[in-house]
Amino acid sequence: MESLVVLGVLAIICGLIHPANGFEERFRFASYYGDHMVLQAGPGSAVIWGYGAEGATVTVSVEGKDKHTAKVLDGIWSVTLDPVKPGGPFTLTAEHLSQDGLTSLNLTDVLFGDVWLCGGQSNMEMTLSQVMNASEELAEASKFPDVRVFSAALEQSSTELRDLAKVALPWSIPSAKVLGAGNFTQFSAVCWLFGRYLYERLQYPVGLVESCWGGTPVEAWSSHRVLHRCGLVEDTIGSRFEYVDRVMGPRFNSVLWNAMIHPLLNMTIKGAIWYQGEDNTNYNLDLYNCTFPAMIDDWRLSFHQGSAGQTSAVFPFGFVQICTDNQGSPSDAFPRLRWHQTADFGFAPNPRMKDTFMAVSVDLVDPGSPWGSIHPRYKQDVARRLILGARAVAYGEKGISFQGPFPTKVELEGNIMIITYSQKITVTHFNKDVFEVCCSKKKTACDVSSSGWAPAPVFNVYSNIIFLTTENCPDEVSGLRYAWKDWPCDWKACPVYSADRVLPAPPFVVGPQGSGRWTILK
Repeated sequence: MESLVVLGVLAIICGLIHPANGFEERFRFASYYGDHMVLQAGPGSAVIWGYGAEGATVTVSVEGKDKHTAKVLDGIWSVTLDPVKPGGPFTLTAEHLSQDGLTSLNLTDVLFGDVWLCGGQSNMEMTLSQVMNASEELAEASKFPDVRVFSAALEQSSTELRDLAKVALPWSIPSAKVLGAGNFTQFSAVCWLFGRYLYERLQYPVGLVESCWGGTPVEAWSSHRVLHRCGLVEDTIGSRFEYVDRVMGPRFNSVLWNAMIHPLLNMTIKGAIWYQGEDNTNYNLDLYNCTFPAMIDDWRLSFHQGSAGQTSAVFPFGFVQICTDNQGSPSDAFPRLRWHQTADFGFAPNPRMKDTFMAVSVDLVDPGSPWGSIHPRYKQDVARRLILGARAVAYGEKGISFQGPFPTKVELEGNIMIITYSQKITVTHFNKDVFEVCCSKKKTACDVSSSGWAPAPVFNVYSNIIFLTTENCPDEVSGLRYAWKDWPCDWKACPVYSADRVLPAPPFVVGPQGSGRWTILK
């Protein structure tokens, strides 16, 4: 008897490791379809796919109407629905007709709206129970039943997977329990707050898909196409089979693209938001101006192709410019990474990163965070700043101020530097060292990492113009930079904001050209 039990256990274990050949033939939906889900509403069309018996016919309908039929080929069936206006709930039915007969599956409480993908590392992974005013935020969750959430499980793979290996959170209606799981689990606070604020504006369903893992570099989330484009061919860190946990995720090239993004490509989405970069402050830092924009390009093309053209090839992509880590740190790794997040333009969207939007978070410092200052708890501010960008870029709202002030002109007259900004500004205080000038014997001898930077105090402000003194620089002024520190200011106390004090000015660095015109330093 004991031997039979042992054989049975072994059979189960072997079955888990090596699924039976008939597993793929079982009629079912792919992993990320389920009750309570949100499908992308028109003008695009939702793609529905799954598994079935070879040669079988699958018919999919919504409320018994708009039937679409497909044959099962290589164990896979896929249909593209007609565009559906935002709303619901609906019942989606799939019927599988094979030589064994007719089988039917129903998905209930299905909504149509806008679907947003949320990716990145631990700051995206922080849950609603970890933010400021967590109790109040959790109590609000059940008031937004039309904002639905889904989370992919933490998985890595050395090859591109067709479907998710596991699901951490199936499509769910929000509640304090659903959104307040253990620290750095699910569901993402930034993702939820973004979706909630978006719903308050749109007043129709929003679907949120979380796929993120703490302690991971951008290379893990990028296909080999991206890495090759940026000169990264061989892996230089990690191991495909290394032990990883929630705190320090896998660092091997493409393993999270393979397991946690590639399986989602058939999904029709409205856009994506991204909160990542801290891990790249000490790995391939100065390639981030290539890898991050290239990853965005590749995700856009891949989702467009994977959804049979239903996801836009230029879908809106929002991201958070990273906050701070160590107060008083002499390292310039964080400011360099912030700069590279914009492809060295300093703002978004820009000519290299079109249809993007950026939430500046450099002023949301949190030295009292229980999870370290690298994990600030002010996620509501992050989400509100992202929403402004989404309203302007993704939804085309006119007159939305979503970018902090950025210089349009820099002039040097004697020992006075005049900075003209893109909009009217508020200067909260005349800080003496947040603006710095680079002093050198030659005007062309400065770069972002030069050691000869000296404070350039603010002495006057008028409308959208700031006046600095360069009297601390006895040599040639060969560069100007702003907020170029790991921790340049206290909470919401950077010197320069928009006129309404909502949006902080992002960091920048500029230098003179031979013509006398000042421009971005690379």
